[in-house]
Amino acid sequence: MDISEIPFLFFQNVYFLPLNDEQKRQTLYQISVKPLNDNTMQRRNFIQASLAAVPVVAAGKTFKKRDKKGFVVKSGKDRFNQPIKYRGVNPNDVKISTKDTDAQLTVLEYIGFEKIGPPLHVHFDQDEIFYVVEGEYLFQLDTERMTLKAGDTIFLPRAVPHTWLQLSDKGKLVYFLQPSGQMEEFFKKMNELKGPPTPELIQEIHLAHGMKVLGPPISL
Repeated sequence: MDISEIPFLFFQNVYFLPLNDEQKRQTLYQISVKPLNDNTMQRRNFIQASLAAVPVVAAGKTFKKRDKKGFVVKSGKDRFNQPIKYRGVNPNDVKISTKDTDAQLTVLEYIGFEKIGPPLHVHFDQDEIFYVVEGEYLFQLDTERMTLKAGDTIFLPRAVPHTWLQLSDKGKLVYFLQPSGQMEEFFKKMNELKGPPTPELIQEIHLAHGMKVLGPPISL
């Protein structure tokens, strides 16, 4: 097929991509290199006009230019030196912040010194990925339970109830949230609480940060 004869499907396949100016220039050049009849001229004009708007329609937002300077977070450190301890004991440090990724990704490291885990809950808008660095964990996704050991990875889709329980005396998890949502704010809020919160307060805080508690933690 002559590239000048590519139908509207061509545009449908590319308009989601965050093309840069050079990519758009190359694409428009390829489309325009052949003589065009009236129909293909109309198609080309449509594609040209639409591609110019790609950064606006892609994922409903423009993509900010990343800072070319990366960073290193040392072992045992939090991204901004503001460590959070889950239930006052277990480090839950931010390694890559929502501020680093325009809220597209957050990465945290959890070091567990207790055989505990969160209540059964659901994230309305976020996927989660957990990688077990050390120890043994029992994960529940909906009604299915799976035991993970060091080196194992689990994907937890958004809008599906899940939780986990640490089985070993010590454990370590690295986990990813995509998009970031308000998880960093959630952990900071929970960390600020003085004394054990009521179930009503726990639910209120979860709902304010894009989650809902659906049941108790796993008990064996």
